Amino acid sequence: MAASTQPAKASGSYRIGGDLPVDRLGYGAMQLTGPGVWGDPRDPAEAVRVLRRAYELGVTFIDTADSYGPFVSELLIREALHPYADDLVIATKAGLTRAGPDDWRPVGRPEYLRQQCELSLRHLGLDCIPLYQLHRIDAKVPLADQLGELALLRQEGKIRHIGLSQVDVEEIEAARAIAPIVSVQNLYNLADRSAEDVLEHCERHDLAFIPWFPIATGNLARPGGPLDAIATGHGAAPAQLALAWLLRRSAVMLPIPGTSSVAHLEENVAAAEVELTDAEFEALAGAA
Repeated sequence: MAASTQPAKASGSYRIGGDLPVDRLGYGAMQLTGPGVWGDPRDPAEAVRVLRRAYELGVTFIDTADSYGPFVSELLIREALHPYADDLVIATKAGLTRAGPDDWRPVGRPEYLRQQCELSLRHLGLDCIPLYQLHRIDAKVPLADQLGELALLRQEGKIRHIGLSQVDVEEIEAARAIAPIVSVQNLYNLADRSAEDVLEHCERHDLAFIPWFPIATGNLARPGGPLDAIATGHGAAPAQLALAWLLRRSAVMLPIPGTSSVAHLEENVAAAEVELTDAEFEALAGAA
């Protein structure tokens, strides 16, 4: 396939853990499930098309979690893409259990994390999960027990790399004292940069920073607002500029915009080809 048909390649590449090369603009598979991230999607066939189209567009990093559905997202990924291409990296997570739509509860007991890892291996059709992330730290369980179990799974060859989600700098360093950590997934976007210190910490230590909810723009995209004006100049959608800004912000940034629509997916991935000028980048940063 010609490079011009794979816009995700324009986002550049990054090596997760130093040995897992991915194109930096990835895909987050949470929205492939039913309402409230619960149950099957309204259109399972479209969900499969989205996943296959993402890879066709050059996306080589797909992020999911056992709790999306639960397991619906992982099973759809297997249906759509297994056997996986050599350059496709699947990341998943464990540590949040579900009691219904929009209900998320941390569970970090070692036996639970091990069970969920085994189930994810089965559901995804993998012998080893390339990137396995602790979805949330469970305050009721010692961190050494949670990360210690993931370290054991890594020693057993069931996990290649370990990541964290929604943590602060102190928690990252506490985790790194227990097990090798290669990535952090936190809420971060143009309108909400409360995790800026975490991003800077990841830059210093060459940890992948995976922003979830990456295309939120808040009031910046209002008609006549700064995002709207710059987007008009590029012939782009405000959401595309928000993604282009993230890609420009840091070389360790791996945005994972999600959607359940092929058309929306194509729009998101095209953001990798939007080139902001220095002035535009600074204007957007300042406006937020």
